[in-house]
Amino acid sequence: MIKLLKKMRKQEWLMAGLCALFVLGQVYFDLRLPDYMSDLTVLINTPGSTMADILKTGGEMLLCTLASAVLCIGGGFLTARVAAGFGYIVRQDVFNRIADFGKQEMMSFSVPSLINRTTNDITQVQMLVSMGLQILIKAPVMAVWAIIKIVNKSWTLSVITAGFVVALLVMMVLIIAVVLPRVRRVQKLTDRINLVARENLTGINVVHAYNAEAYQNEKFEKVNETLMKTQLFNQRTFAFLTPAVTLAMNTLSLVIYWVGASIVNNVPAADSALRLTTFSNIVVFGTYATYVIMTIMMLVMIIMLIPAAQVSAQRINAVLDTKASIHPGSETDGPEKGTVEFRHVSFHYPSSGKDVLSDITFQAKRGETVAFIGATGSGKTTLISLIARFYDATSGEVLVDGRNVQDYTFDALYNRLGYVTQKAVLFAGDIRQNVLFGESDAQETDENVEDALRLAQAQEFVNKLPGGIEAPIAQGGSNVSGGQKQRLSIARALARKPEILIFDDSFSALDYRTDRTLREGLNRELKGTTKLIVAQRIGTIRNADKIIVLDEGRAVGIGTHDELMQTCPVYQEIAKSQLSEEELGIQNRRNA
Repeated sequence: MIKLLKKMRKQEWLMAGLCALFVLGQVYFDLRLPDYMSDLTVLINTPGSTMADILKTGGEMLLCTLASAVLCIGGGFLTARVAAGFGYIVRQDVFNRIADFGKQEMMSFSVPSLINRTTNDITQVQMLVSMGLQILIKAPVMAVWAIIKIVNKSWTLSVITAGFVVALLVMMVLIIAVVLPRVRRVQKLTDRINLVARENLTGINVVHAYNAEAYQNEKFEKVNETLMKTQLFNQRTFAFLTPAVTLAMNTLSLVIYWVGASIVNNVPAADSALRLTTFSNIVVFGTYATYVIMTIMMLVMIIMLIPAAQVSAQRINAVLDTKASIHPGSETDGPEKGTVEFRHVSFHYPSSGKDVLSDITFQAKRGETVAFIGATGSGKTTLISLIARFYDATSGEVLVDGRNVQDYTFDALYNRLGYVTQKAVLFAGDIRQNVLFGESDAQETDENVEDALRLAQAQEFVNKLPGGIEAPIAQGGSNVSGGQKQRLSIARALARKPEILIFDDSFSALDYRTDRTLREGLNRELKGTTKLIVAQRIGTIRNADKIIVLDEGRAVGIGTHDELMQTCPVYQEIAKSQLSEEELGIQNRRNA
């Protein structure tokens, strides 16, 4: 928690310091009231006291009350500003840190957990700052000041008050020890609920199509019920604190006045002045003792927030302390242009010791089209992910423009690449914003957008939309079809004017005609651009300059379509599963 507080800016610390002064002033005026009550008691019971003296003392009490109220309002305003600024800083830091995460870090935390840490966890800590900034200053100062005021008035009553305070503190420590582990569990269960709800909303069409509403409801209900029971236990345990402290406060008042009455009775009746002074001290002692218990009630309010906030702070710090496994280099230029080379590259995921890719070696020259094909799970997507540094190779070298990708700055590397992911992703906004998404050396003009849409075979349907390139795109691209989404995703890569285009099975959502037209356009207009294509359909890649066949992470064949039909059994098997006997016969006659 302290580590997070260090992130506050200078202006927040200044406001927090001013707020502390306001709180100290408020405590001062609050603790002056019992003294005025004592003076009033003496004035009322002293013969010869005038109404003017009583009104003067009452007026001073009223001024103290008004001053305390003004300071309370000012302190509350400053506290709200400090808490809001603190939440802003931490939320920004967490978001920026997550933005630097690679696939490895995302997998270790999970998306639902990161969403919770960015929202719910920061809110928990912000609430503690908002309430604690006043109460954690006010309660101890008030308690110490009140104890100093009463400790010399009656040792008997002081010991009684101390006994009540110790008993309450022991009870609070025990409750925290019981509840804290369950608070940690609540945060994990909240992550789980977020995961289940997110899955259900994302896959709502699948849920309806398979009539799985009951199954999903049961899965959510199970997690929800576990969370409810855990929270009920925590809240019931905390609920015991408030009535216990209230009972202790009222009981202490009764005991003080009961014992105080006995003390007053022991004062000789003849000494009326001493009797009056003793009675006044008992009244003041009872008021100050009540303040001591009130400070404990204030601490109870904070204690109910501290366990959850502490756990949230640990979860936030876990994100902030996680260093990205992918670090940028310092180089911006390479000795070549538009080339990609793998030199004996092997790779395995951090959580597994088994290689997903093993000893991959090939070269793509500028302007070439290099395709990758293989069975599901053969490592195609993993291979091209190494070019974009979603992961780093565990051995060997991946070179772009003749330089190891790990030596480039991120800007220099990604300016060279246009990456189209396997799953098309669009962002809320409009078509123009999605096509010009991110930073690159290309010009952010409508002409560039139109050219990219035309080459991606998306211009036809975009022109039919109300607003054209200004047409809105819903979150996740839910208001366009899968094929349209894929073409817009391709247009986004083309608009960057990259040296190297990477298509990760990006043509699978396109019909054969659009697929062919798009590839013909790429070959015709982007002759100097290197194209790396992952595909499942031989028809998409059969005209590639080089086809790399992957099988269980190994390159079992490298060559053109005709060459692989003669030399690679794995490729032949794929061809037989996709091409008709007539097409295979034509191919065989051509080879003969």
